[in-house]
Amino acid sequence: MAVIAVVGGPGAPGATTTALALLLAWPLQPGRRILLVECDPDGGAVLAGALEGRVEAVYGLRNLAVADRRGLLTQALWEQLIDLSPEGNAERLLLPGLTDPTQAPGLAYTWEPLMEVLHGLEPQGYDVILDLGRSGATGTSAVLARRADVVAVTVRTTLRGLSAVRPRLSGLAEDLATAGTGADALGLLLVAEGPYSGAEVSREFGLPVLGLLPHAARTARVLSDGGDVTDRRFIRSELMRTARSAADEVQLLVRRRRQRLAPTAAPAPARLAAAPEADAQPQPLAYAPPPVPAPQPYGQVPPPVPPVITTGPVAPLAGLAPQPAAPAPFPAHVQPQQPQQPGTSAGPSSAGPSAAPGYGQEPSGAPQYGQGAAPQYGQVHGPQYAQGPSPEYGRVQPEPYRQGSPSYGQGPQPSQPGHGEVLRAR
Repeated sequence: MAVIAVVGGPGAPGATTTALALLLAWPLQPGRRILLVECDPDGGAVLAGALEGRVEAVYGLRNLAVADRRGLLTQALWEQLIDLSPEGNAERLLLPGLTDPTQAPGLAYTWEPLMEVLHGLEPQGYDVILDLGRSGATGTSAVLARRADVVAVTVRTTLRGLSAVRPRLSGLAEDLATAGTGADALGLLLVAEGPYSGAEVSREFGLPVLGLLPHAARTARVLSDGGDVTDRRFIRSELMRTARSAADEVQLLVRRRRQRLAPTAAPAPARLAAAPEADAQPQPLAYAPPPVPAPQPYGQVPPPVPPVITTGPVAPLAGLAPQPAAPAPFPAHVQPQQPQQPGTSAGPSSAGPSAAPGYGQEPSGAPQYGQGAAPQYGQVHGPQYAQGPSPEYGRVQPEPYRQGSPSYGQGPQPSQPGHGEVLRAR
């Protein structure tokens, strides 16, 4: 149901004894459990006190610091619990505290994750009591009191006890108001040892009294130093009866605070106004429907709708398969390459691809311009492309065929010297 922090103070007011009394007297509905965690940085006292050393000190809060660094805090928590229920049904559990105060600095970064885990136990049917001792609500462990639903301060009703707890209450109220859930989480658990009544103490500090426990040294010694908690005289003692009443008051304060801190419900919608009179002028609507576009004449294309511009990043659509790439255009019909006549020039021709491409031409076998392939960089397009490229550098273009002149490609005539022939004297 909640997380309750029990805080002590100077003069040993009995915070651990009060926390143990609440653990054994806490009313449990079917399926509910209660857990006591000793979070006193000065060290725990239950193993050597109420348990009389019957349980080895291998269990405890110190093991959670190492587990937290390994990411196993929740799993290690269940391995460190001890069953204190008299029936042995695991309804009242204990997480022992530190065995050495020098172990407290190692928990500096574990208090807050531990508080998250303890709050997560509530849906599983667990209530949690935190024994903060004298200094557990300050320093690095102050988050335990700030995140608790109720902070119950144990006070002895003596002048020395009331005088010592005054600065303690002022500091807690200021810290809860600035960094916690509010100063109204504070309450008093009085130990009636002195002459001052609960009403006087409540009026002096301005805080509610959650319980007035009797100063019964014999009964309290069973909780502080060990004894038989199954004895009927202990169960029916005044200390345990007032502890049950204090547990009821704590639960009542938890419910009141949660109702106050709960988010307020949404306001109910306003009622519709009465129908206007017949002679009253109609009021304009607060919401105007979008205008309906006028019908276009048959055969006329409506004007294009401007695109909607979306600002900011757009989340990708989920569940859409990648679209396939567009198919390549169907290639045009390619003319077959004509066989080259022997003795003719090997230069390019408009009838087919060239054998030796020049600068800016595609290699043999590549698709020609207009057949689906993109032109390469440096290639000239236009009417001159179909007439063949310009002659190569240093090559003489043959003259056109004339009547009486030698045919192109047939070699020199007898009247003229051929290549490499020596002229003879006539």
